[in-house]
Amino acid sequence: MTTALFGLFLALCGNSLVAAMLAFTLQALLALASNAKHAVLGEPLLFSDLALVGAIFRHPQFYLSAIRPWQRVAVGMATMALLTVIAWLSVADLLAHVLGLALLIGSLTILALSLHVAPLRRLASMPDTHADLHRHGLLPTLLLYWLRWREDPDPPPCPKMERHTPECAPELLILIQCESFADPADLFDDATLALPGLSFARENAWQWGRLEVSGFGAYTMRTEYGVIFGREEEALGFRRYDPFLTATGEASYALPRQFRGWRSLFVHPHDMRFYGRNRIMPAAGFSELVGEDSFTPPTPAEGRYVTDAAIAQRIMALAETAVQPSLIYAVTIENHGPWASDGSPNADPVAGYLRLVHNSDAMLSMLIGRLRTLGRPAMLVFFGDHRPSIPGATAPGEGRHTPYVMIRIDAGGRIARGEKNRIDLTPAQLHHAILRTVLGEPATAPEA
Repeated sequence: MTTALFGLFLALCGNSLVAAMLAFTLQALLALASNAKHAVLGEPLLFSDLALVGAIFRHPQFYLSAIRPWQRVAVGMATMALLTVIAWLSVADLLAHVLGLALLIGSLTILALSLHVAPLRRLASMPDTHADLHRHGLLPTLLLYWLRWREDPDPPPCPKMERHTPECAPELLILIQCESFADPADLFDDATLALPGLSFARENAWQWGRLEVSGFGAYTMRTEYGVIFGREEEALGFRRYDPFLTATGEASYALPRQFRGWRSLFVHPHDMRFYGRNRIMPAAGFSELVGEDSFTPPTPAEGRYVTDAAIAQRIMALAETAVQPSLIYAVTIENHGPWASDGSPNADPVAGYLRLVHNSDAMLSMLIGRLRTLGRPAMLVFFGDHRPSIPGATAPGEGRHTPYVMIRIDAGGRIARGEKNRIDLTPAQLHHAILRTVLGEPATAPEA
């Protein structure tokens, strides 16, 4: 692969010294990016991260905030220096350009043929990023994982099944995927930081527990995919790293497809093109997308993103006007970092996080209270998508679980508690717990 990179740059600039420098520098920059990502999120650079390149330019605040200022300056200066060197040392020697092209084509051909040799076919046959990175290196792992991802087939359509609808089943289902929501008492090992809304919800929940998410500090789409589509990461193979890349081929598994006859809405006050939600959610069966154009932009005092309070108000407006059984899936964004957002060198990101997570907790309390006044059976499912990555305060090597609660409310506004209500689940298991609670246990064997 290094030879291929050298051939590419030699074909472009015609200078062997510059080509060697560029090949080395590109690999060094990839290693720097991978190490920085591992420090913040606990994972190396993955092939699926390349799918987010466009999002980096559309929403740079999501990514640049995770890179330290000196790293940004270093990358910028290195890029400018490299462009200057390329322009200064590039030559018009046709033979050098042709030789570079020949090296590129030849090395890629050898690489493509070698990947069909049996011993190499067995490399990285199962997802294990850290082990494979140590065995093969960064560039080979990126290539191998991309190839394995391309080979993973779509699953068969989700089997259809009839269910025994439980008595007094909810007619309104609201799911809140709350950005970076974690229990501060657990996160910082301090019982005095317990959230009042979450504590009340746990005490009165139909079911609650830990949500065993795989990502830390990011990868919202993994949790989102698990809850909406209900497929475990072990079943996804190499698709697990960004299941949204192939989610449109698995639409039959999505919650709206299971809630046949229900009105299904997806609410997210941000650009729906992010993670391809503008394509995935309609394919999954959501008939209406309520995006950023449905919300008033936040004021400077409110922060960078639409507040959880504004989302809660919008959700309740949709719930109060619903005339048929309705599923509302909402993804919040207010609690997205960085939490020391005022730019002050003395700003405390932990204090910033605690302020915003209390706003999310207030949203939970508000929704429970308002749903009790609707006069119809409802269920609220509230969960965190991943833990926050706060430099110096939280680390990816520690626990990754977030809280979830399922609150059932009858037509009289009473909260129904479950019997064995503490159960730890994966996001996919939460999907199936929702189906059992609202639609009932399967009444017949699955239909092929």
